[in-house]
Amino acid sequence: MSLIPYICTTCGVQYEPAAAPPAHCIICEDDRQYVNPRGQQWTTLPDLRLDHLNRVEAVAEDLYAIHTEPGFGINQRAHLLRTPGGNILWDCITLLDDETIEAIRELGGLRAIALSHPHYFSTIVEWSRAFGDVPVYVNALDGQWLTRASDSIKLWRGERLELWETVTLVRCGGHFPGACVLHSPQHGGLLLVGDTIQVSPNLKTVSFMYSYPNLMPLAKNQILQIRDSLRGLSYHAMYGAFGKYITINAMDAMEASVERYLEIYK
Repeated sequence: MSLIPYICTTCGVQYEPAAAPPAHCIICEDDRQYVNPRGQQWTTLPDLRLDHLNRVEAVAEDLYAIHTEPGFGINQRAHLLRTPGGNILWDCITLLDDETIEAIRELGGLRAIALSHPHYFSTIVEWSRAFGDVPVYVNALDGQWLTRASDSIKLWRGERLELWETVTLVRCGGHFPGACVLHSPQHGGLLLVGDTIQVSPNLKTVSFMYSYPNLMPLAKNQILQIRDSLRGLSYHAMYGAFGKYITINAMDAMEASVERYLEIYK
């Protein structure tokens, strides 16, 4: 009997190989996400490869977005940041195929993978194996939502983790207890934020939510925690998970957005 690592079609997260699809998806049954109204549904990587492909596109100097067409799962983007110390994949998407692997190898491969929060765990074990079992960094506070085990997954603790000189992970909390952003001082300083900090459509402000699909707001103290976690960091650009980017004055946008929230909470 063959064992298959099934993938939830709603969130795009892959589970341990099994003879039959799981009965539940722990990611979707959490109140930050949702179960497909038509019922839990599953797919596999081979099936996904039949009618989906990935695009790898430069979005800034040394920064590339990777996204799937047509959209799948939550439809987030991963980002590959090239640094003098090696390349890092920030967040992850479900689809991985030979064309994507080759494109990333042409950019220099991967030294590491880091995740902002569980909604983007996707097929992290597959991605790690494809690039020589590179380490996958997940904040330990979110470890309970991991759906596959691997020695490549590194649970880190604390508020900040410097992976190498130009790459630091920062735990912000809020959306998830271990929700993180990535800071690099390159090119004037940048943040890769997933949707721990959500870049708004106007590309001038940001937002914060406990649950985006269920429209559940974040508490005031957690918004302040996110703000305080970034103290001391310099950045001019901020790159979100859905193709929305603030490319100038991102620090000002962050501060003004927090102040806007504080006015609402008065």
